[in-house]
Order: sequence, then structure tokens, then C-alpha cells
Amino acid sequence: MQNQTELPSNTTFSTNLSIIVKVCVVIPLFLVFLFFIILTLYTFASHRQIFDSSRYVLFTYMLINDALQLLSSVLLFLLVMGSVHFAIIFCAPLLFVSTATFLNTPLILSTMSLERYVAIFYPLHRPAIWRPEWIWVIILSLWVISCILPTVDFILMRLKPGVNVYSTPVLCKTAVINASPIQALFKVSLNGIFFAVVAVVILFTYIRILLETRRMRQERTSVNKALHTVLLHGFQLLLSMMAFSQPVAELLFAQRFSLSPADMSFIYYFCFILLPRFLSPLIYGLRDETLKSYMVKTIPCYGGRVEPQKEIKTNK
Repeated sequence: MQNQTELPSNTTFSTNLSIIVKVCVVIPLFLVFLFFIILTLYTFASHRQIFDSSRYVLFTYMLINDALQLLSSVLLFLLVMGSVHFAIIFCAPLLFVSTATFLNTPLILSTMSLERYVAIFYPLHRPAIWRPEWIWVIILSLWVISCILPTVDFILMRLKPGVNVYSTPVLCKTAVINASPIQALFKVSLNGIFFAVVAVVILFTYIRILLETRRMRQERTSVNKALHTVLLHGFQLLLSMMAFSQPVAELLFAQRFSLSPADMSFIYYFCFILLPRFLSPLIYGLRDETLKSYMVKTIPCYGGRVEPQKEIKTNK
């Protein structure tokens, strides 16, 4: 009798400990990312000449999109960890933003790859649409495309019997609005086509720039840098696509390593949704010497020590 009463308490303790560990892993990394994005956006606002380059405009757009994606996904993560239930009408906007911004990421990666392609092959006769003053047209188009799937998802939504959109409290997960098998099949098919097209675009730009590096003798440094950038985009796209392999991974690894579905979902959430967005701004910020120098000047505790040295050199 005593063992039967101790078992539920031990299970509850291990569950609570697991939740605390997951939250303590996610929140510090999220705060670091938030600090970096605020620093970067403040740097861009302080040096408006940066926006004369389409590359930096797209980079800013990627940061804002990733920030929205992380804000919505981390909020959903905390609500699920806390077992907070509320009506679908309040849950739907969070799921919409999280899905749209998640799909927007590969679109931005492919657009940034195309921008590098245009910069290499058309340096003097760049099409007007790729100029900084017109790049907002491309950005608006990406938002419209990324919103199509969640919009269709909500139109085809079939709730479980007895669930009321306005009053029934539910745990805010995508499974709540994806109850129909037809809806799930449509979503998987559209995601597959979506990511396949983006992968073809990135692969095309990578191969063309790779061939250009072998042909060109001058300006090979800039071409090689563009090649590495496109390669990073392809790696980020691969990480994003891995998020769709969770059902297969649960069948292959969950039982072998004695992982619960909740633990498996967290591993995928951290590795293929959070981590790529934590790393990508840091990678791009550290690789770009111009942006890195502006950001160093922006940091109060460090930038103040750099400026006087530059003034002394100029006075000499």
C-alpha cells in the first residue's frame, strides 16, 4: 500500500523536474537571442547607411521574423509546460503567427541566396526589384506566401465533437486544429512541395556560384564568401526540414532510448526550431566585418574604448 502511494508522487516529482529543466534550458538562450536582436536592430537604426544594401535589409527582415517566431513558439512552449488551457479563439492567433513565421524562414533563406546570386552575376545591372528601395515588395510577397498554409489550415479546421471555439478550454497545440486526416494529409503534402521548391532554389544558386568561383580570377574573395553564405542557407534549410521527421524519429528512437513523446517533442523543438534561430543571427553577425564593427561601437561598455583610439589615429 505504501509503495502504491509513493509511485505517483515519484512520477509527479520527475515530471515537474523535467519541466523545470526544459524551461531553464530554453529561457536563458531566448534572452540571449533577444538581447542580440535588440542590439542589431538598434545598430541598424543608428547607422541608416546600412540599409543602402539589400543584403542588410533582408538580414533585418530575417531577424524580425525569427524574433516573432521565437516569441510565439516560446510562449506556446511555456503554456504547454504549465498545462494552461484556454479557448481556441485565443489560441488560434498564436498558432497562426508561429506557423507563418516558421514557413517564412526557408523563404527568406532562398531569397537571401538569390540576392547573393544577383549580386555576383549582375553587379552593375541589378534588376530594380533587388534594389534596397524596392526590396520591400519581395518581403511583402514572402509574408503573403507564408500565410497561405495557416490560412488554409484554419479554413479546413475540423474540431473534435463537443469542442466549442469560444468557450471550451484546450491545451494550445497544433493537434487541436488538425483533427481531420484529410487536413493532415494536405498539410504534409503542401509542406513537402514548399520545402522542395525552396531547396531547388538554394541548390541552383549554390551550383551557379560554385561554377563562377572556378571561372573568375578576380574578386574571388567575394564570390567565395557568397558561396559559403549560400551553403549556410542550405544547412539552415536542412535543419528546418528535419522538424518534419519527428513522427518517424518517434518510431525509431523513442522506444530504443526510452524517451517519452513529450521528451521527444522537446528535443525536436530545441534542435530544429529554436537552435537554428539562435545560431543564424550570431553566425551572420560574426561573419560580416562591417556589421560586427558597427555592433562593437554600439555596445556601451566596449564601444567607448574603441572610439578614442580611432580618434587618436586620425589626429596623427
